[in-house]
Amino acid sequence: MGLRAMGKMAAAGMLAAAMLAAPGLAKAQAAGDTVLKPADMGKLIPPSVYYKGQAATSQARNSGGVKFADGYYVLAFMVDTSGYSTEVAAKYQAYFIAEVPIKVAGKSLPAGIYGIGFVGGKFIVTDVGGHDVLTVTAGSDTGLKRPMPLQVTTDAAGGFRVYGGRKFVTFTR
Repeated sequence: MGLRAMGKMAAAGMLAAAMLAAPGLAKAQAAGDTVLKPADMGKLIPPSVYYKGQAATSQARNSGGVKFADGYYVLAFMVDTSGYSTEVAAKYQAYFIAEVPIKVAGKSLPAGIYGIGFVGGKFIVTDVGGHDVLTVTAGSDTGLKRPMPLQVTTDAAGGFRVYGGRKFVTFTR
């Protein structure tokens, strides 16, 4: 085999390797996404937040989120809603901050700051004025060994889950 033929084979081999590696690069970036636990959230969440004309104390122990490979965040944390009316407190259980647009159960949610809550079999997203923005059906994870008031995990099908006890919704970027 001549030198020229060997060069062509080497170039073809490198091209094939690059083509096979391309999907791996996309997965590597997704693999760079980090699920945040309560210990990671201390410096990211404020001690109190504004919602519907009042301030509510943040609960860092009941928090979680995702830091995407490109540095953007989605954060969720429970708040003390004891000063709110029963009607508001039923829908507003946690604060939700999305620095980038995401899809919640397949529905688009723009970047923003929201109140969230699990009510019955629904996941409700409201703006800081208490107006409904998005409502989706929540799943229930009866196999969850240690349910917490709020947590964020990865989803086996891709993306992430935000849980309120055993109820959850998935979100993706």
